[in-house]
Amino acid sequence: MKQVLLILGIALASALPLTLLAQDRVSGPNAGAEKFNPARDADADIRAAVAEASRTGRRVLLDVGGEWCVWCRRLDTLFATHDEIRKFRDEHYVVVKVNWSPENKNESVLSRYPKVAGYPHLFVLDGDGTLLRSQDTGALEKGKGHDPAKVMAFLKQWARAE
Repeated sequence: MKQVLLILGIALASALPLTLLAQDRVSGPNAGAEKFNPARDADADIRAAVAEASRTGRRVLLDVGGEWCVWCRRLDTLFATHDEIRKFRDEHYVVVKVNWSPENKNESVLSRYPKVAGYPHLFVLDGDGTLLRSQDTGALEKGKGHDPAKVMAFLKQWARAE
């Protein structure tokens, strides 16, 4: 019995890093906790998200920004502190954080989309990768943060019709 438990434990431990990598790449219950990472392959992340969105009937939400960006962190805080908005986002979108920083501007990936004037910036893609919306998040702000009602309205407007 001890050998069976040991083998099972080793099998589970070896699968865990792959599971964590997959969760880091596309959205899930903890998508809002992911940080902008200059080392990530944004092109591969977007391809994986499009495949996941197609498979699950969702859309893709590209969140472009960086850890240096106070407004990016404020948007992350909104999702982290508003369960209803985060739940709606995760049910209707596969989220990909696309880093833009001096370490990695992701120029080849971002050149496929309209020019970004400020950060964070959101792009909504359909399940086949077609760009549906380019959104300057300044329009979603209120005071020193993002307006929960405006963010929810944006998410609802661009979610796939059920």
